[in-house]
Amino acid sequence: MCVTAVESRPAGVVLTPSPGGHRPFGARVKAFVALTKPRIIELLLITTVPVMFLAQQGVPNLWLVLATCLGGYLSAGGANALNMWYDRDIDALMDRTSQRPLVTGMVSPRECLAFGIGLAVVSTLWFGLLVNWLSAALALGALLFYVVVYTMLLKRRTTQNIVWGGIAGCMPVLIGWSSVTGSVSWAAVILFLVIFFWTPPHYWPLSMKVKDDYARVGVPMLPVVAGNKAVARQIVLYSWVMVAVSLLLQPLGYTGWFYTAVALATGGWWLWEAHGLQARAKAGVTGGKLKEMRLFHWSITYVSLLFVAVAVDPFLR
Repeated sequence: MCVTAVESRPAGVVLTPSPGGHRPFGARVKAFVALTKPRIIELLLITTVPVMFLAQQGVPNLWLVLATCLGGYLSAGGANALNMWYDRDIDALMDRTSQRPLVTGMVSPRECLAFGIGLAVVSTLWFGLLVNWLSAALALGALLFYVVVYTMLLKRRTTQNIVWGGIAGCMPVLIGWSSVTGSVSWAAVILFLVIFFWTPPHYWPLSMKVKDDYARVGVPMLPVVAGNKAVARQIVLYSWVMVAVSLLLQPLGYTGWFYTAVALATGGWWLWEAHGLQARAKAGVTGGKLKEMRLFHWSITYVSLLFVAVAVDPFLR
């Protein structure tokens, strides 16, 4: 195992290694992998594969699943690398991003830019040649939306950044469906909307926890510019819409009893947690007692269970 020592540095200083600086090969490989944000991509794949099962109404071609997952990883990894390249100035000032490869100097900005563009090109060709060109267009559209619309235009300018920027994270649902069918259906649109309304109440609790980080760099995440009560109210509003949208698949004939039961149970627990957070915020609770991260962690479990139900449901109808 190769352990990389990170130098102490003043806040906001990006370390640029000298040409002769020692950067171990293993640590460099690990740094380039980190540029793709693997943990985030895991969540994207959780929403891609189950939709392929629903579109196929059974087990899809396993080679197609592999090709779609790898293409999705390359595309999302390219978007994440380009996001880190653009945000390297504020990443150096935020505690939660202070160990990213560009900040520590393990990867240079030029290397990161080339890596991100390379992944974008390769992933688009991969999708087009091995899956289909509709999926390629959707993947490229998601990448450009995340990098240009969210990272460059919205993130530092509006409290609605994560709302509209979250569209990029909804696209794997459409990509998964189109990879199987070559088209997009209302079922895919409904699941797209589930993720769209899930994203703000998923991310705002984390933003509440690290709002000082965002305030330090001037990023107007909602918790930075609004009080906890206002943020919690928005979380509850989006949560109710998300749960309602998730229940549309069954009456429209796309899923059966199993998915509906899981959507009701997990959605009900989500609403319990969301209203609990709102009640604590209204009572003026702050700090660790606010327990905002409970909803953040549950949000990941929720989307995982819901999309597992999407995959299992066709086998129980």
